[in-house]
Amino acid sequence: MWKLKIAGDGEWVSSGNGNVGRQEWVFDPTAGTPEEKAAVEKTRREFKENRFKAKQSADLLMRMQLTKENSVGAIPAAVKLNGSEEITEEAISTTLRRAISFYSSIQAHDGHWPAESAGPLFFMPPLVFALYIIGSLNSVLSSEHQKEIKRYIYNHQNEDGGWGLHIEGHSTMFGSALSYICLRLLGEGPEDGEDMAVFRGRKWILDHGGLVRIPYWGKFWVSVLGLYEWSGCNPSPPEILLLPLSSPIHAGKMLCYSRLVYVPMSYLYGKRFVGPITELIQSLREELYNEPYHQINWNAARNTVAKEDLYYPHPLVQDLTWGFIHHFMEPLLTRWPFSKLRDKALRLAMEHIHYEDENSKYLCIGSVEKVLCLMACWVEDPNSDACKKHLARLPDYYWVAEDGLKMQTFGCQTWDAAFAIQAIMSSNLSHEYGPTLRKAHDFLKSAQVRENPSGDFKAMYRHISKGSWTFSTQDHGWQVSDCTAEGLKCALLYSQMPVELVGQPMEAEQLFDAVNVILSLQSKNGGFTAWEPQRAYEWLEVIN
Repeated sequence: MWKLKIAGDGEWVSSGNGNVGRQEWVFDPTAGTPEEKAAVEKTRREFKENRFKAKQSADLLMRMQLTKENSVGAIPAAVKLNGSEEITEEAISTTLRRAISFYSSIQAHDGHWPAESAGPLFFMPPLVFALYIIGSLNSVLSSEHQKEIKRYIYNHQNEDGGWGLHIEGHSTMFGSALSYICLRLLGEGPEDGEDMAVFRGRKWILDHGGLVRIPYWGKFWVSVLGLYEWSGCNPSPPEILLLPLSSPIHAGKMLCYSRLVYVPMSYLYGKRFVGPITELIQSLREELYNEPYHQINWNAARNTVAKEDLYYPHPLVQDLTWGFIHHFMEPLLTRWPFSKLRDKALRLAMEHIHYEDENSKYLCIGSVEKVLCLMACWVEDPNSDACKKHLARLPDYYWVAEDGLKMQTFGCQTWDAAFAIQAIMSSNLSHEYGPTLRKAHDFLKSAQVRENPSGDFKAMYRHISKGSWTFSTQDHGWQVSDCTAEGLKCALLYSQMPVELVGQPMEAEQLFDAVNVILSLQSKNGGFTAWEPQRAYEWLEVIN
């Protein structure tokens, strides 16, 4: 059975707070009674039978485990009222006690409430691609991991045979191609799966124009994998990092999520890295196109996108920009002496990647960036400590539920805990749930970020973080304005409660630090940005 391990450590895993908030799903073949195993299989079967109606899992595996581990006493019986009965204060109080007692039963021992933060279907396939390329697929993902990943992909295949951008989305080339390739790399044959699911996936892809119609992020990953040519990709030149920061177009002016996707992408693009061309890759080249691979017009493919994926067409100025860089700048930058600029830009990109890795304890800002940074570190040095630390942190992103194993955006530990705390306190029943609130208070205090990013963080385009709360855990390290605001609100509420009930309040200096972070993220128009101050210009949307 799968078991959720809380606050666990491991080789190559470092933490600033003893791994408080860390979540890791571990498979234990000896765990569970026959009755528990039967209950798990029942939830899986029921999800599969209803997968086209209810596409989101209900975290039943997590609930089964934590309600068994926690001793919160009997949960009050539900109050049933008919249409004419008066709603009494006693009925409301009983209902609140029922809700809080249940919620207390699924609280982790370190004080947070574990929960899934997933849904997009394009998170897991790139990780499988990366592990396949570096030759670590079977050593990093056990047979049970692979089984659950396949279960998840099959459970979220649409009735038309394709897969969406996310579990509730219409079929797209991006979702379908990545899911299909992932299944094939995990050992599925071209016609495997219930009701020939793999075959139907391939049919959807070919019926909608083949792999040439995948959008840019997809083109990038299938180029790295060796299923597509880099000449069919619009450029991601790393030289953008060499421009002066005063330049209107600069990586330092990008939103952090865009920047931390672009930098490792630009490194792999600048290297024109391609994984080993195995027999399986050769076979996939034949399976995924409507014409022979060697006859494809890669230049035309650069801006070819399936209509199902085209949410917003490129403006003409964007295509002209890409065309100029592709046809004139790239040939120049790959030849001496201008290739020296490329080499310098690649070194600078890796400097930024290593900085992000180290300041997030190798979690990175999110799952997309996590896999890109892992891949870049491996390309730079396959035997580096950075690679080992990256691999050790992959389980932080896994989540297992009745629909299978998926990859999360990242955790939502702090965000969920903050609202749970406020909900319990607003019930006026806090005195009855002291142990629950005390554990949550301990978690909240451990989750606050206590230091700014290391070194000259402004030169690395980072913002202050001391005193903030992240969306997930302290180790993640990325300040967020609203998460900090909710954390601060909880800390202030706790400071007004009896110490013997909820423990010692936070130090005043920690509260001041939180206020400082929030105020630093206020924009000139009075609003607040999420992660860092606005740096780009609105007119840039014209070319994107």
